[in-house]
Amino acid sequence: MSDSTTASNPAQGCEGQGAQLLLCLVADPFANTFHQIAVFSALGYSVGTMILITLAFSIMRPHNSVVYAPKLKYADDKHAPPRIGKGMFAWFWPVASTKEPELVEKIGLDATIFLRFTRMCRDIFALVTIIAIAILLPANIIGSKKNKFKVVTNDSLTLATSQYVTGAALWVHVVCAWAINIIVAFFLWRNYAAVTRLRRQYFESAEYLTALHSRTLMLTDIPSASRTDEGILRLTDEVEQTSGLPRAAIARNVKELPELIEEHDKAVRELEGVLAIYLKNPDNLPANRPTMTPSKKYRKNNGGQKVDAIDYLTDRIGELEMEIKHVRESIDKRNPMPFGFASYERIEDAHTVAYAAKKKHPQGTTIKMAPRPNDLIWKNLPLSKKDRNWKRFINNFWIAILTIIWIAPNALTAIFLSNLTNLANIWGGFKKEFEHHSTIWSIVQGIASPALTSLVYLILPIIFRRLSIHAGDTTKTSRERHVATKLYAFFVFNNLVVFSTFSVLFTFISFVVNNRDKGVWDAIKQGEILFHLVFGLCQVSPFWLTWLLQRNLGAAADLAQVLNLTWGWFNRTFMSPTPRQTIEWTAPPAMDYAVYYNYFLFYATVALCFVTIQPLVIPVTAFYFAVDYWLKKYLLLYVLITKTESGGQYWRILFNRLLFAIIFANFIIALVVKSAGTWVMIGVMAPLPLLLIGFKFYCASTFDDQNEFYTRATLKDPEHLTDAGHKIRKNDRVGTKFGHPALYSKLMTPMVHAKAQHVIGQVYRGRLNPENNISAPMGYSDIAMDPMSRDVPGKTARFAPEQQKQKDMFEVVPESHLDFGYFKDRTDFSDEHGGDGELYGRPQDLVSERSSTPRSFMGRDGGSPSSSRASSPGPEGGLGRLSPQEPRQMNPAYRDHSRQSSAGRGNLYSNGNESERNLLSGAQPVGTTENEEQYGLDRWRTGGSGYIGVPQGEETGYDAYRGGGK
Repeated sequence: MSDSTTASNPAQGCEGQGAQLLLCLVADPFANTFHQIAVFSALGYSVGTMILITLAFSIMRPHNSVVYAPKLKYADDKHAPPRIGKGMFAWFWPVASTKEPELVEKIGLDATIFLRFTRMCRDIFALVTIIAIAILLPANIIGSKKNKFKVVTNDSLTLATSQYVTGAALWVHVVCAWAINIIVAFFLWRNYAAVTRLRRQYFESAEYLTALHSRTLMLTDIPSASRTDEGILRLTDEVEQTSGLPRAAIARNVKELPELIEEHDKAVRELEGVLAIYLKNPDNLPANRPTMTPSKKYRKNNGGQKVDAIDYLTDRIGELEMEIKHVRESIDKRNPMPFGFASYERIEDAHTVAYAAKKKHPQGTTIKMAPRPNDLIWKNLPLSKKDRNWKRFINNFWIAILTIIWIAPNALTAIFLSNLTNLANIWGGFKKEFEHHSTIWSIVQGIASPALTSLVYLILPIIFRRLSIHAGDTTKTSRERHVATKLYAFFVFNNLVVFSTFSVLFTFISFVVNNRDKGVWDAIKQGEILFHLVFGLCQVSPFWLTWLLQRNLGAAADLAQVLNLTWGWFNRTFMSPTPRQTIEWTAPPAMDYAVYYNYFLFYATVALCFVTIQPLVIPVTAFYFAVDYWLKKYLLLYVLITKTESGGQYWRILFNRLLFAIIFANFIIALVVKSAGTWVMIGVMAPLPLLLIGFKFYCASTFDDQNEFYTRATLKDPEHLTDAGHKIRKNDRVGTKFGHPALYSKLMTPMVHAKAQHVIGQVYRGRLNPENNISAPMGYSDIAMDPMSRDVPGKTARFAPEQQKQKDMFEVVPESHLDFGYFKDRTDFSDEHGGDGELYGRPQDLVSERSSTPRSFMGRDGGSPSSSRASSPGPEGGLGRLSPQEPRQMNPAYRDHSRQSSAGRGNLYSNGNESERNLLSGAQPVGTTENEEQYGLDRWRTGGSGYIGVPQGEETGYDAYRGGGK
């Protein structure tokens, strides 16, 4: 590189007007900037506002528990967080004193690992801060001042960078790079071991040992010839024969049921919205009834004219209910799907097969441990590998298009938003104002630029999640992991690489094009791209410094729930919310792990990449993680819930991306070193990426299998196999099925405020026949009951008087019951605001304690019956199916919580949903020949051990079939 360029701006002296000036600004958007004032203004604004918001939260918290401590109000005794006093700062001690073992029990493993990752980042950057402030910062300042070329700047932030550091002083960067790599690798290894320990404890926890999914395998891409219950057993045995004989269930085609139910729920919500507005003042109804334009699909029946909204939606809901009932009754066993489930008596057997299946795909089938039933994305399970790969390709294609499109606004942000001087140079009207009030505008630059950039970042996760919905993921957890990884890749490429280097690359390409007559290679060599890149990174570093400072403000805003408070106040004041919306607003919000993990990884990547370029970013990042760990710990304890618990399966993507961040940072440090250093320095740094890659493989081989499998042992002792198999068959009550929710989920009933009850009959004619809301066709649910009459004890709704049927049209909710606490046990609310219900003492995925076998299960409100006449009992609300002769028994784990929560509160359910809590009526005995033949309720013979298709004789067990009964 030439000496003259070492101490000067490579694009200095921009002149001209119009397009020429714009090109000049593109070449050097950070020239003539006033960084110091902007950084100090960002520091004062972000830290000061963060303190004010935290104080405001401390004042408001004792008076608004619905917003600031909903889990304290709704969670059961086991999952309830520590009590907090009414004092202004009473929340500090409970948060500080709650340790990790208690966190696992209170908030779950996903939330605990999130906090552990945040704490790990805090500790990493706390140690790196010592290196940055004690070594790198003085080295940069001294090296800049000792530069033999005159440094034309008094900007302390510029002197703190490596922009003017040359020669032997760069050895400090090389040594610090090794130290930082060792620190990051140590904490990653230490936390990998800790996460493994937490996962092993999770495997031994009561929740996991009594969960159905912990002993169930999910099989996908099953070939046509094996799409039977027997075929599933053949496939699992082809992988590994175990001591236990699983119960298998091939999935059935639910046709268009999911779409119909989704459309029904949408129509119900739309009707609720119309009624909420029309009945806002029930004693003074508007003169005209509400009207609407039907959707395009049904507009032809109405000539495109507006129709009465209440009548139209009422008719549409009724049509959908009849269609849903018809489709449910038409579903049979003759159309199997390419996926199914196999549930074992013992957890060890299921995990043994899953471990053996890692490298085996019998007949192209994929076999792995089943997730929690509420984690499944049912519409993607029937997809073939070809369809899934095609969807993944299309998703990646659209993300690539979005990435390319985003370059233009990103470049404009880098040119104008990050440096208002450039905007003044190109906009004459703004220039005069800018020159007269330069200090004010420098403050605006330090505050507005990172703030507007952050607002843009809020939109991106929404776009990525919508794209990922169509990517073919089979579980919500895997979808969220993919959202996090794709967001991170997008942020690193577009918001770090492109944003930070766009001007430099533009200048370099322009130089090569303009000098192509001298030869492309000579032009590239003369362009001195390394120096330009380092100079550009040093110039953009103050922006990242101010941006990271403002992240503390975002953390405080999360704690104060500013968006939730503002949105709730606006809707209650200026809108007409429905009872359902009001109830949902009082429910604990879900933690968006994908978004926060992306942010944390991105902050860490930015800090590591700029550690030698601008060492001040490190203490700012350490301060952010220290503050956010504290604030997020309160939120996860008292406010946020994990919508779908994965048991800590996010850790691997965090480990891999943080490892990528430090490898990428090594290349940036090498770039800085080579721009003004020697090849010997690069040679000393060269082993770092290779060592980190080897470290990754070491951790994967050491910890991954322990994280994923309860056991990896194989059980092939024939004698043990036969004896154990016969023993298990005598107590064969492991008939389990993961059934599609569309088969059994109750249809949504419109909710109306109690104040309008006396006029609702005048304006609404809805569901008159409760038969339309029967949960599921016989044979595909463990619930065989009719909705019960509320006013005529002992009678079903279908035999109740006509006035009773009129009351079943809607669900009346009094003002005092507009609270999530009265509806937390209902799946139409808990699915979105409590996962599988475990937080509220009603885990749905539970194994029966009476028979020590998995309870029959088909999701939330239904399941497949076992082979005996009396299947396993379920929690209140009905998950087990009993014969009429046997009294219903409640699991003790549920009885206390459900009764305590309802004590002194009256009926938790109102009106149309009360039948869920009454006695079973008209339930047919399970296991009868009629039921078996007509509905296929039991794939296994009640007294036998073989399966359909295997001859029944003296040796009729599956052991004999597979050669084990020797």
